Amino acid sequence: MVEHFEAAKPPDTVKGRRPMLRLPKSGRLVFVAGLLALLIWRVATEGRGGRLVKEIKADKKPPAPKFNLPVLWPHRETWPTSLAPALADNRISPNELKGHPVVLNFFASWCIPCRHEARLLAASAREHAGRVVFLGIDVQDLTSDARGFLKRYHVNYIAVHDGGGSTYDGYGLTGVPETYWLDARGRIVGHYPGQISRRLLEQGIRQAARSR
Repeated sequence: MVEHFEAAKPPDTVKGRRPMLRLPKSGRLVFVAGLLALLIWRVATEGRGGRLVKEIKADKKPPAPKFNLPVLWPHRETWPTSLAPALADNRISPNELKGHPVVLNFFASWCIPCRHEARLLAASAREHAGRVVFLGIDVQDLTSDARGFLKRYHVNYIAVHDGGGSTYDGYGLTGVPETYWLDARGRIVGHYPGQISRRLLEQGIRQAARSR
């Protein structure tokens, strides 16, 4: 039996008057202004991310976009001991990592390719322990799920959590996983969207280490 539904009708009106609206005029103006501000912000951040990726491809070595994210996974077994003070406030920013080549890996617990590359990243971090900084950035994810992921794959480096999405947009991500390589001056020298291979990972590390 097929049920039939009538289209929703507008609120009852009194002749000569407009339908009653839920929000007062001032509230509607604030709402519209908020939507407009959000649209402008999204266009600006997506534009910056797109420009960043183009500059990386052109080998312009753009500075890594700033962030200051809370530590999600405090395991620093493979980190240089000189970076211990960076963890004092339980937050990490790119400026605190200068002086060492850096591998930034964006991931999420629900991402299947992220699972496939997780052990590879941990093995490489162990191989370059004390010389190369590996940093995981968890995006579009629940912190509890992310911690379970990091525990399952025995991740031996710090991971932070981007709860608002600003880092995702600022780096021009199109999905996860994506990996960025930074030189010791904090400039991005390489970028790979998708599941990383050992060859590409090590190639990026060598490029970051040689960059001056």
